Amino acid sequence: MSNIVLIGFMGCGKTSVGNLLAARLGYGFTDTDRFIEDSCNRTIKSIFAKEGEAYFRDLETSTIKGFIGKMDQTVLSVGGGLPMKPGNAELLQQLGQVIFLKATRATILIRLAGDTTRPLLSGDNPAKKLEDLFTSRAPVYERAAHMEVNTDGRSFDDIIDEIIKRTGVKP
Repeated sequence: MSNIVLIGFMGCGKTSVGNLLAARLGYGFTDTDRFIEDSCNRTIKSIFAKEGEAYFRDLETSTIKGFIGKMDQTVLSVGGGLPMKPGNAELLQQLGQVIFLKATRATILIRLAGDTTRPLLSGDNPAKKLEDLFTSRAPVYERAAHMEVNTDGRSFDDIIDEIIKRTGVKP
């Protein structure tokens, strides 16, 4: 498979690593969240507020279904909740090698401190919400992924080198 699909919790580095990995490989880069925002001409926060999470999750599923068979030599970064919907993990595996970018709760809390763009963390006690999401999502990410790559305390170059080595993709 010539595509690489990055999954993981918000703040784990999917977009940053994805952009740099794509540049190193000479691949295209697509972020499902940005793709949906561009397609709808609205922010994810606005979509959540007006139509709700279920509607947004359906948009994610239709987006990745639309990529199957049309995407080649692309690094795809997907929203943290996308693999949670039944059937989406299998769709992602059809798209390419699925890599779970893994980070600890502590790292994610530091990376997301002050981030007001995440609808699922808005409101009271974002640390508790983060903990609950982390607990429910980690096992799903593990099952969905072909491999895991730890991002804690590592440079982007080190993470990218590991991905290239383990996937066997040639720059």
